[in-house]
Amino acid sequence: MWRCWVGFNASHSIAAMLFGLVYGFLAIAHASILFSSQYLLVVGLLTVGGFFVLGKLYWFSIPFIGIGISLVCYVASIVAALA
Repeated sequence: MWRCWVGFNASHSIAAMLFGLVYGFLAIAHASILFSSQYLLVVGLLTVGGFFVLGKLYWFSIPFIGIGISLVCYVASIVAALA
């Protein structure tokens, strides 16, 4: 059971890190592609929003606060790009 627990947490942590790395790279190296693609923006928002809901339901306060800050920064970047 312990191995299942560690594997579950590791896989979900990898998913969160992959999201941050891919979208961070796009924002820095290929901002025009990221911010001109409605699909990428919506998928990103749904992913961060999903992490936020999971954080509220299942995580303790520190990860929840971190993902909340990430969500605010993501939305602010979209607003800034559209302005």
